[in-house]
Amino acid sequence: GFLHKVFSIASGSDSEETSVITEGMVIKGNVESAGNLELKGRVNGDITVGGRLNVTGSVTGNSTAKEIYAGNAKIIGNINSESSVSIGAGTIVVGNISAFGAAIAGAVKGDIDVHGPVVLDSTAIVKGNIRSKSVQINTGAVLEGVCSQAYAEVSPTTFFDDYKPEKGE
Repeated sequence: GFLHKVFSIASGSDSEETSVITEGMVIKGNVESAGNLELKGRVNGDITVGGRLNVTGSVTGNSTAKEIYAGNAKIIGNINSESSVSIGAGTIVVGNISAFGAAIAGAVKGDIDVHGPVVLDSTAIVKGNIRSKSVQINTGAVLEGVCSQAYAEVSPTTFFDDYKPEKGE
């Protein structure tokens, strides 16, 4: 429920072909596709997809796609998306995440750099720093790292640098 709501906002790419790497399939080498990719098996290599990447299997390598969803997946490598990244409960990611928006309900060991919103659901475990425009941390989520709203409209540093108390205060 929760992640699919966040995730389906950006999906307007239903006209593209969807390739499937089935559960028993192991690919050793890089995978590239202009369309969508449903990964149920295992890829040992980098994945570059023009559309949506849906991972329920495992990846050892960097993943780049327009939008990425991982459910009960194991990903060792960096995740890059120009749109949204959703890490479902039961998913383990060891690597950095870079996207416009991210919804995390699984476990991430790595830095999250998102120019829009980040939502940590109640089942999220994050060990790493978060840079984003906004952060929502739901009760139960665990975060070990520094949270910085680097892309927010207001800079706390600048705000306090500009603040000069009146004499006599």
